[in-house]
Amino acid sequence: MVSKTIAQIKREGYDALTNALGPEDAIRFNRSFDPDSDDYTNERKRYLKNKTVKQIGDEILELQRSL
Repeated sequence: MVSKTIAQIKREGYDALTNALGPEDAIRFNRSFDPDSDDYTNERKRYLKNKTVKQIGDEILELQRSL
């Protein structure tokens, strides 16, 4: 059995988390482990930068194709 790299484990973990919770709740879950992030709403606004749902979906698809 070949061991996975940390990068592979992280990618698969983020994918599983996103599939189970959806993108928004996956971000919220990850933020719960970051003691410096207390304002989810501002973090989300900064991260999404007023993007449309279609733009976000297109970016996700593009990322998946590149993997």
